[in-house]
Amino acid sequence: MKAPISWLRELAGLDQEVTTAQIAAKLTAAGLTVEQIIKTGSEVTGPLVVGRVLSKTDEKQKNGKTVHYCRVDVGSNHNDPATEEFPASRGIICGAHNFEVNDLVVVSLPGAVLPGGFEISARKTYGHISDGMICSELELGLGKDHDGIIVLDVSKNLIPGDDATSVLWTPDEVLELDVTPDLSYALSIRGLARDTAQLFQVPYVDTYDRPVPEVREFGYPVRLASSDCSLFVALTLRGFDPTAPSPDWMVSRLEAAGMRAISLAVDVTNYVLLESGQPLHAYDAEKLSGPIVVRK
Repeated sequence: MKAPISWLRELAGLDQEVTTAQIAAKLTAAGLTVEQIIKTGSEVTGPLVVGRVLSKTDEKQKNGKTVHYCRVDVGSNHNDPATEEFPASRGIICGAHNFEVNDLVVVSLPGAVLPGGFEISARKTYGHISDGMICSELELGLGKDHDGIIVLDVSKNLIPGDDATSVLWTPDEVLELDVTPDLSYALSIRGLARDTAQLFQVPYVDTYDRPVPEVREFGYPVRLASSDCSLFVALTLRGFDPTAPSPDWMVSRLEAAGMRAISLAVDVTNYVLLESGQPLHAYDAEKLSGPIVVRK
């Protein structure tokens, strides 16, 4: 179980002077096993900036692979001077195909060191000097996706040269616990926060302690075909855009807790699972036919 401290503090009214180490010590004394405290944030050192793709030239290689020679605006402090051929920018070779001109991307510049000790330097490749690297999630230690580079949300009002570290990572500390079956309540932020509040004698905020509205027209038919399941509740949710991106704060918390952000519907159910301890699953109503049958 991974519990971000910022999340725990929202439910347990701890003073800011209380350290993560003190929380871990109290929980351990109460019978929980805190294996380690993990500091989240960037493992990248050196310049990691926001860049805007100014041009993208497809260049097919003899082996059949197509790479792109890009001119990327990385801000006035990092750009090479303008020439007759190119505006102020840097030339970078990129093999990914999931971006277009004007996209905002993440660029590691020469002098940066990526996770695993990979040092970025200007080097000649595919007939050009690649003066930096446009990064994927995998290269930055953010996830396992290496097929495409990170394309940033334009609504964040970012400009070339901005520090990308603060955009991609939210600094936090995470408790990693080994939870035994007899303490399964501690597999949720809610359960851990309740224990923490009691141990420190501070207020506890239970976000799930509220009346449940009566369900009428938005239920969905369910048939229990196994006596092992005593209750299965299905509600129909309407009026939201499933293609909308998940909020950044939710994505950060999911990743800190060891889960990868996937889509809005899945992320919301995973968030509620982590916070409450109640497993949830989202179904696509358009793909359902007849009642949901619960069986072994």
